[in-house]
Amino acid sequence: MVYNDRLIRALRKQEVDRLPVWYMRQAGRYDPDYRKIKEKYSLLEICRQPELAAEVTMMPVRKLGVDAAILYSDIMNPVASLGVKFDIVKNIGPVIEQPIRTLADIERLRPIDVHKDLSHILETIAILDKELDVPLITFAGAPFTIASYLIEGRPSKSYSRTKAMMYGDPEAWFKLMDKLGDMVITYLRAHVESGGKAFQLFDSWVGALAPKDFQRYVLPTITRIFAELQDLDVPKIYFPGVSSGELLPTLTDIAADAIGLDWRVSISEGRRRTGGKFAMQGNLDPYVLTAPMDVIKAQAKEIIDDGLNAPGFVFNLGHGLFPEASLDKLRELTEFVHEYSAEAIVHQPVRRA
Repeated sequence: MVYNDRLIRALRKQEVDRLPVWYMRQAGRYDPDYRKIKEKYSLLEICRQPELAAEVTMMPVRKLGVDAAILYSDIMNPVASLGVKFDIVKNIGPVIEQPIRTLADIERLRPIDVHKDLSHILETIAILDKELDVPLITFAGAPFTIASYLIEGRPSKSYSRTKAMMYGDPEAWFKLMDKLGDMVITYLRAHVESGGKAFQLFDSWVGALAPKDFQRYVLPTITRIFAELQDLDVPKIYFPGVSSGELLPTLTDIAADAIGLDWRVSISEGRRRTGGKFAMQGNLDPYVLTAPMDVIKAQAKEIIDDGLNAPGFVFNLGHGLFPEASLDKLRELTEFVHEYSAEAIVHQPVRRA
C-alpha cells in the first residue's frame, strides 16, 4: 500500500507534487450511503461503534479521492467524560441537559478520562490507522466554542449568556477555560497516541468576539493547548471558524503549523495577517458548490493560484459541507484541484507548496 503523505508535507511547508485536498464535514449527509446509515443510527450511536465509525470516516476517501480522512465524531463527545449530559438534536445541534451557568456548576465538572469513557473513539482511530493509505486528521472543539454550547444550552447566534459570564464573572470564565483546555490537551494527546496523524482544533464560533476580547479571554488557553502538545510530532491546525479574519493577527505566537481560513479572507491576506508563519488551509465558500461546475472550478482556480504563491497550502472549504452538496461535484472538484495544481507546480516551480 502506497501511503499518500501530501497533507503532512503541505502542512509542514514541504514540497508537494500537487495540492492536498480534504473537506470539513466530508463524511455527511450529501452522501446517499451515509443518509442510509443515519436512518438506522444517530450520530452519537455511530460514534459508539468503532467499526461503523471507521467505515463512515473512510467513505469520502474512497468516493472523493481526498488526501486525508477526518475522524467521524463530534466536538461534543469529550464533554460527556466531564459529566455533562447532552444530545445532538436534529435540525438544532447540541442540546445540554443542565447548562453551565455558575462557578459551582463549573467546579462540579470532573477531569476527562479518555480511556475509560471514550475508548470507542480511540478504538476507531486505531482501526483507521491500520486501514487508511492517507493521513487521519483527528479533532477537538476549542474551549470557547464548547463553552458556548455548555453555557447557552444549545446553539446560539448572540452568545449572550456566554459573553455575560465572560464579562461579568471572569473567575468562573477562566475556571471553565482551564478545565476545557485540560480536556482538549488530554483528548488530543490520546488521539495521537492511538494513531492520529494530524489534528485540528475547531473554534467555529470564536469569530463572535472582538480581537481584544479574544486576546484577553480565549487566546491564553489556545496558546497553552498548542504549547502543551508541541512535543507531538504531528501537524497541528487551528481553525478559528467563521468571521474570524480580524483575529488572525493575534495568532502569531501559537505553536500551530497551519491556520484554517473561512472564505472572507484570501489565502495571501491570511498569510500577511499571520506574518507568514503558518501553512494555510481553505477556503472555498461551501455554497459555491451550488453553482455550475465551471463557476466552481473558476473559484477554485483563484484559490489555488493564491495558495501556490508561497509554501504550505491545503485546499479545503471555508466551513463544513452542507447536506445539499453534490457528491459528483465534490468528486470533480477534487480531481480538478489535483490536476490543475499539479500542472501549475510543474510549470511554475518557484510557487511550489
